[in-house]
Amino acid sequence: MEHPEITQVNRTGYPSMVEQSEHAGVDYFGTELLAGDDIVEDPATGEVVLKEDLEKYLKEVYEFKFSEAE
Repeated sequence: MEHPEITQVNRTGYPSMVEQSEHAGVDYFGTELLAGDDIVEDPATGEVVLKEDLEKYLKEVYEFKFSEAE
């Protein structure tokens, strides 16, 4: 006699152990956006980027220069 949980795994496979966040689209760089991600919208273009990629976006699109004050 087999344990009921083993029987269920044999029938249906292992359950998904990690709940996936809801997909919310992709940003300017093609990065997948998930529900709850911090994003920034460029009002001039309507483009959306992850907040962590804002500096990269400003460099690429608007040619901003970032440096340390001396």
